[in-house]
Order: sequence, then structure tokens, then C-alpha cells
Amino acid sequence: MATTTQLRRAVASSFLGSVIEYYDFLLYATASAVVFNKVFFSSLDPLVGTIASFGTFATGYLARPLGGVLFGHFGDLLGRKKMLVLTMSLMGVASFLIGLLPTYAAAGWLAPAGLVLLRVVQGISVGGEWGGAVLMSAEHATSRRGLWASFTNAGAPCGMVLSTAALTGTAALVGEQAFLSWGWRVPFLLSLALLAVGLFVRMKVEETPVFAAERKRTSAPLVDVLRNHPRTLLLGVGVGLSAFVAQSTLTTFVLAYGVQVGNSRQSILNALTVSSALAVIGILAWSAASDRLGRRPVVLGGAVVMAAFGFVLFPLVDNGYVLIALVLGQALIHPMMYGPLAALYSELFNTGSRYTGASLGYQLAGLGAGLAPLLFAQVQASAGTKAIPFILAAFCVLTVVCTVALHETSRTSLTEDRNAERAAGQLAG
Repeated sequence: MATTTQLRRAVASSFLGSVIEYYDFLLYATASAVVFNKVFFSSLDPLVGTIASFGTFATGYLARPLGGVLFGHFGDLLGRKKMLVLTMSLMGVASFLIGLLPTYAAAGWLAPAGLVLLRVVQGISVGGEWGGAVLMSAEHATSRRGLWASFTNAGAPCGMVLSTAALTGTAALVGEQAFLSWGWRVPFLLSLALLAVGLFVRMKVEETPVFAAERKRTSAPLVDVLRNHPRTLLLGVGVGLSAFVAQSTLTTFVLAYGVQVGNSRQSILNALTVSSALAVIGILAWSAASDRLGRRPVVLGGAVVMAAFGFVLFPLVDNGYVLIALVLGQALIHPMMYGPLAALYSELFNTGSRYTGASLGYQLAGLGAGLAPLLFAQVQASAGTKAIPFILAAFCVLTVVCTVALHETSRTSLTEDRNAERAAGQLAG
């Protein structure tokens, strides 16, 4: 009974923590597409301002691997729970401070500089949060690890729902002019309230039994990962990369692009809210399927279908079918690629370096989400959107190759390090 209770608490804590972290992190993503180019880069040409806004958005993703290494190191040495309390606190404070930043008109270059600094803090925080949250669920689970671990990933679209709803609701209440003047700050300031709720839940969860039972703790988890599991790490990055490129294409880039081609901002935000809510169900369902079918078949299927879907995505948006495009892409196809990653990354590494290895692999793959909108905005500026589906398909092909190269991990025991080492890096037979 105690084990079941702790599993439920761990899963609830991981889900809620992920919701809060990604509310803050993705709130910035939405704001970078619709607000920050006008508030912090108002002196630039509109298209250049959008690229600059996406550039600050990307800095958060560039900082995520640093957070994964930093918190992963201490999480492997001191425990998962302690690091998760720190990451949540760091994110909440950084997001609150973004809501207090002066605009470019008021403070000049100090405003975007402060924005970049706080975005880096956000990136470090979410970089450390994901690995610990996944392991809190995965290492408490005795069965159906794919499902339980995926609640952390399901928190991301749920955070998107809350962040989009917060911006949309504020804009509707105060009007366009007031929204650009001060209304956009309200959702960021609400971060402190979410932080209080999240910390209350997180403090009730015990350390994972897998970590507590581990006796062979290395003093340098990062060195262990890089020296003993470099191939595993690289293949893991390749498996997850296209999921992140697709994620930011379907959310951040499509949001900005859809407005440019004549769709109303409100209709796109509504479609994003609906598809994000449905994505929670998709992630849990496909992750549960990966417990039965295996991680590889589900991820492979998603990558192949996403490669094809990229060629119909922009025609759908161009013709006003944004809701259909986002529901198909974000709620149905993308969860196949993304949902099983939580369990898969936790199954690739030994207990003594699992926090570091899982975090680093996931966050390096996550660079795709930060850089894709910036890359696609530049491609669009020079050649339109025709090349973007080919770029997305190329990333999906990389995922297919790397997934085929990985051995199936779903039957790996997290308490038997030889299994984790064997399951991760071998070629499929």
C-alpha cells in the first residue's frame, strides 16, 4: 500500500511539476510569437523583430542541456527530490520576474538583455526538472513504466493549455492595447501562485526506492555517461530530435505563420488550446501502448507519419484549417514520437548516472525545439515555406535511423545496471 501511495504521489508530483514548469516555459514561447517582438524589439522591422523574438526563445533551449548536467550531477549524487524542489523554485521566480521587466521603450537595450538572462534561467530550470520528474515516476513504478513516466511529458501540453488560456483570457478581458501595454504581464506574475501549489505537492513525495537502494554512486556522472555510454547518448539524441522540431513547428512557428497568412490570432490560439488538451490524452495513450508494443515501434510509426504530414501542414494552415492541422499534428501524430521518450530515456542509463544521462540526452534533443522556429523563420524570409516540410522530414529520417539502431528498452529493469547498459547501445538483432 505504501508503495502504491508513493507511486501515485510521485506521478501526481511529476505531472503537476511538469505542468507548472512548462506553463512558465511555453508561456514565453507563445508570448515570443505574439507579444515580445512588439514590446522588447519594437525598434526593429516586424519580420526582423519576430526573428529576434524567436532568438531569445531559443536561448532557453540552449540553456537546457546545462541545466540537465548541473541538476543531473547533484541528482545522481544527492537524490532526485532535492533537485526537483530547486528547479521548480527557480522557474517560478524567473517567470515572475519576466512579468516585472520594463519594455524597450522604457529601458532601451537593458529590457531585451534582462529578458535573455531570465530566459536562460528558465532553460536551466526546465533542463533539470524533466529528468528528475521522469525518474521520480519511473523509479517508483514496478510495472507500466511507459504510462507512469509519460505523465511528465503529458504535463507539457497541459502547461501549454494553461499558458495559452492565460494569455488569451487576459487579452479578451483587457483589450488589444491594454494587453500589449501591461496585460501580457499577468500570466507571468501568476507563476508564484502555481509555485506555491507545486511545492506543497512535491514535498510529500519520498525519494525513489531505486536511488535509495543504489550503492555504487559515481562521483562524476557526466564523465561516466560520456566515457562509457557515448553511443547511447548520441542515439538517444537522434531518437528525440525530430519530436522537438515537430513540437515547435506545430506550436510556436505555426502560431506566428498562421497570423501572417491571414488567420486571426485568436482562432490560432483557440486551435492550439484544443490540440494541446487532446495531446495530453494522446501522450498517455501512445505511452501505454509502448508498454505493450515496445518503445521502438511506436516512435518509428510516429516519425514516419510526421515526415509525411509536414507536406500537408502548411497548405492546411494557408486555407484556414488550422484546427484540423494542429489536432492531427499535435494531438495524434506527435504524441507517438514524444510520449514514449520519458520511459525510453530513463531506460538507457545506469542508476548512478541516470539523471545526468537521461537529462542530457533529452535536453540536447530539445535543442531542436528552440532552434527550429528561428531556422524556419529565416528560411521563410528567404524562400517561403516550401523547404520547411523537407527539413522536417529529414529530422524524422534521422529519428528512424537512430531508433532502429537502439535495442528495445521496454523490458529493461532499472535496478539491474547490466540490463540498462546492454539494452541501450546495441544494434537491433
